[in-house]
Amino acid sequence: MKILVVDDDLHIQKLYKEELEEEGYKVVIAGTGEKAMELFLKENPDLVTLDILMPDIDGIKLLRQMKEKKPRLPIIMSTAYDYRDDFAVWASEAYIVKSADLNELKNTIKKLLPKQ
Repeated sequence: MKILVVDDDLHIQKLYKEELEEEGYKVVIAGTGEKAMELFLKENPDLVTLDILMPDIDGIKLLRQMKEKKPRLPIIMSTAYDYRDDFAVWASEAYIVKSADLNELKNTIKKLLPKQ
């Protein structure tokens, strides 16, 4: 199973990559919205974790673009801020607030991805 991690924070990229690879996933990283769409189309991920605040394209716009192309693809919105009251994030399958403890993220991924 392949996961596309979209985040402009290098520490988050490294943390997610290490932790998710330990769980047995193949991880592809994008630091910008533009790179994320390029990898999304090229790599065909099984799941995407998507930061909301990005330097070029905001994550909600990216979420809409990805869902237009692959409506059934699970997307987890991942952010340092609480956007749960913003209806735009409701198009995603899940929403988590970033933390150093990735248990919530890992559990959410396990729920969203079918067993291999």
